[in-house]
Amino acid sequence: MTTYKILYVEDDADLAFLTKEVLEEEGYEVIHYVNGADALHNFNKIDFDICLLDVMMPKLDGFTLATKIRANNKQIPIIFLTAKSLTEDKLHGLEIGGDDYITKPFEIQELLLKIKIFLKRKHIVDDKKSVIKIRDFVFDPSNLILSLNEEKYTLTQRESDLLELLYQNKNEVIKREIILERLWGRNDYFLGRSMDVFISRLRKFFKADPSIGIENLHGIGFRFYF
Repeated sequence: MTTYKILYVEDDADLAFLTKEVLEEEGYEVIHYVNGADALHNFNKIDFDICLLDVMMPKLDGFTLATKIRANNKQIPIIFLTAKSLTEDKLHGLEIGGDDYITKPFEIQELLLKIKIFLKRKHIVDDKKSVIKIRDFVFDPSNLILSLNEEKYTLTQRESDLLELLYQNKNEVIKREIILERLWGRNDYFLGRSMDVFISRLRKFFKADPSIGIENLHGIGFRFYF
């Protein structure tokens, strides 16, 4: 049985103790750091499966830590645990490479569910997916790679899942609520704003070919065309 390793960075001692205890009871190996600097120093020394990052921390905040992690590893899922409730702060975390966020105080069951979803997607090995051609681009969803000639882009798990869903509905309108319910598990305003961030990130990959686009039908959904 695989034991997944979680990088957990949190400077609140009481919260960290309780969260770590529950995660370990679920069978995860949790490596906890109290500041971003120590976490970054040890990140490449351990083969982590997922990152749980507090945002407001001493020495190195969670957003800066996530940016540095993404510079070295494009694929590992990153979930922010933040006391910042402003939508702009949450969206900023996604724009710099985060995959999801949970606002403190949070229900531990919500965190467990998000972790399970990301790890399930990250480690599907029996269901090898076919490589997809999108004009001159080659999309390899199993390895989270989007290629154009000699250029290779490593996608995050969320980017790959979203692109795969858009491709499955290519040249047709797919409603916003369908995307949210399939990938995020529920449909609400804040998750809709999060989805828009990931749509923008995918658009940047396809800028090299103007015949490929993701059209936004306001209030309805998106159409991926090529």
